[in-house]
Amino acid sequence: MKKATEVVPSARRLIKSLRDLGYDLQAAIADLVDNSIAAEATFVKVETHWDGDDSWLCITDDGVGMTHGKLREAMRFGTRRDYLDDDLGRFGLGLKAASLSQCSRLTVASRTTPNGRLHIAEWDLEHVEDSDRWEVLHPSARDVPEAARPLSGRRGTVVLWRRLDRVFRYRIPNGKRAQADFDGLASEVALHLAMVFHRFLSDDAGRDLPLQISVNGELVAPWDPFAQTEHATVAMPRQRLRFVHDSTKHVVDVYPFILPTEAAFSSSAAHRRAAGPQLWNRQQGFYIYRNARMIQSGGWNRLRTADEHMKLARIRVELPPNSDELFELNIAKTQIRVPPALRPSLAAVASGVARAAQEAYRRPIGPTAEWRSSRPPEQLDPRGGVLRDLVRMVTSAVEDLVATEVVDRGVVARIRRRMRELEARFAADLDHEILKGRVRRSAPAGHATPVKGAAIEAIEDAAIGS
Repeated sequence: MKKATEVVPSARRLIKSLRDLGYDLQAAIADLVDNSIAAEATFVKVETHWDGDDSWLCITDDGVGMTHGKLREAMRFGTRRDYLDDDLGRFGLGLKAASLSQCSRLTVASRTTPNGRLHIAEWDLEHVEDSDRWEVLHPSARDVPEAARPLSGRRGTVVLWRRLDRVFRYRIPNGKRAQADFDGLASEVALHLAMVFHRFLSDDAGRDLPLQISVNGELVAPWDPFAQTEHATVAMPRQRLRFVHDSTKHVVDVYPFILPTEAAFSSSAAHRRAAGPQLWNRQQGFYIYRNARMIQSGGWNRLRTADEHMKLARIRVELPPNSDELFELNIAKTQIRVPPALRPSLAAVASGVARAAQEAYRRPIGPTAEWRSSRPPEQLDPRGGVLRDLVRMVTSAVEDLVATEVVDRGVVARIRRRMRELEARFAADLDHEILKGRVRRSAPAGHATPVKGAAIEAIEDAAIGS
């Protein structure tokens, strides 16, 4: 037997490296919600509090809570526990890595009964930097009232983030710009949680317990990317894709959907909501789920390229159990890779759905159909397509430049979202003007086209929602 020597990594160096595992703020909070769901929580509350350098963010749940021993194990990097196939956790790093990707002081408080003992543990990067030791601190409830107060007379767990050095980086952390940026984070987090956990929030996850999530006191409504409550949504037949990897047979269930054109939606508000956090063009493609939890929202995984005429195509993909390594799921649970053996069959499904989406795009139906051509607006006036392509090129170039020059990923995400909103607004205004021009040209000679006829209002409502 060979002689062995234990080599403990430098706490100071390694814990800093673990802050850069690919989390952004929204993904980090979603990872903590995973833990709450695993703890049988029925309510998860996300709170943000602005106080300059002393700002904090808190996630509270009403789950089963943790004993002292379980809390200590939960604070270990690389938790010593086995995960079941239907667990949302996987690597034993989520609580720590997700939290420390955003803050430098992580405090967790938990109790298993309403009147039981409150257990508190804390990772403080400043302490680790000074000691170079893997030491978890144990502050008292008086030291961390923000963590202790939510568990007064109730069981559950609180995760408190302080020293939010990765959430925003401003030279003047107490300035108005920093505060406005911080206040805007809540809506972004709510949108992300509504999307990632929409099947849990709508009791469609096969879970016995209901789930509610609130952000700063506002309940999060589920965002269904497939608009299944819309009468005009087309749910295509389920496809079962079978493939072999390393001599093992696997099955992936795929559910294609074609969403309605804007005229066929029940309302302009419903159409705007269905556009999604990244808006229509960037929400087309695959929606990949692991144990009912969304991993990927849109995109074609290099099997196709996004196209305006395919924006109604959305495909739900269910990863098979125990397939994390096969699909190379990353630690942040935000990215997978399609195995080579699955790519041909998945590409074939995508191709068929894309064709159906293109047909639906070119043949809109609904109350405003009489005012529309079966061709898209840019075919009514070719200059529209040229202008749209030019704006898309400029938008993409700006996004690439921002991603290269700006360090803060949160700022990059917000700039990208703003650019996409501006692009979508331009496209909507352009389509509206083309369609309005066609209506005016079709008016009988000697009669003025009404400025606000019912059909024109319907077209405007649809255009605004694009």
